[in-house]
Amino acid sequence: MRVAVTRPEEDAGPLTAKLTAMGHEVVMAPLLTIRPREGVSIPALPWQAIAVTSANGIRALPAGHDLTSFRTLTVGPQSLKAARAAGFRAEAHGGDVNGLALFIRDNLDPKAGPILYLSGAETAGDLEAQLTAAGFECCRVVLYDAAPAEALDGAEDDLRHGRLDAVLLYSPRSAKIWRDLVRRAGLDSAAARLRHLCLSRNVAAALPEGWPASIAASPDEAAILALLDQTA
Repeated sequence: MRVAVTRPEEDAGPLTAKLTAMGHEVVMAPLLTIRPREGVSIPALPWQAIAVTSANGIRALPAGHDLTSFRTLTVGPQSLKAARAAGFRAEAHGGDVNGLALFIRDNLDPKAGPILYLSGAETAGDLEAQLTAAGFECCRVVLYDAAPAEALDGAEDDLRHGRLDAVLLYSPRSAKIWRDLVRRAGLDSAAARLRHLCLSRNVAAALPEGWPASIAASPDEAAILALLDQTA
């Protein structure tokens, strides 16, 4: 199958390698560009744990942050790999923001110290609100912005001429950007024939009614690749 990969360039490499090994052709169509913020300061507190919901939350950390000694909780394989590569004592739980929030509520003590949440400006879920509601002191530090793409790049021509079989969508925001760019290019009818493989129900809900959307069995990359296998 010919598959559009919509993840930012920083995250697309390992996914592209997996897809190629599975026998698929890859079309790069990054929908977001990661831009680390400058001058970010992180409070020097006795953190009970650090929560990270994206590998970019690790990559965008300022130099000299001195955080690697704290227990670090990530959501999945990519954020876990990035955290461990940067020297953190990291572990993965939950698969997504809601799952990580549930793990923290069930396994950590609000009285044991604050939680540091490293994030981008826009997130798929509100981890800070969930932890605050559960009685935790949660300090969210925004480290980067994710700027939306202005065009579909290589995927537009393939979509227009019926050469694209599927697109992988990992977040509601990416799905909305894909939808808007497809409509701007006048390719609604082409998208209605395309397989949209979505990481979660929230991702699929961001697509127009009538666009074929399949949902991974769990919110992780292994599940969305298994879905692609089933579709193929």
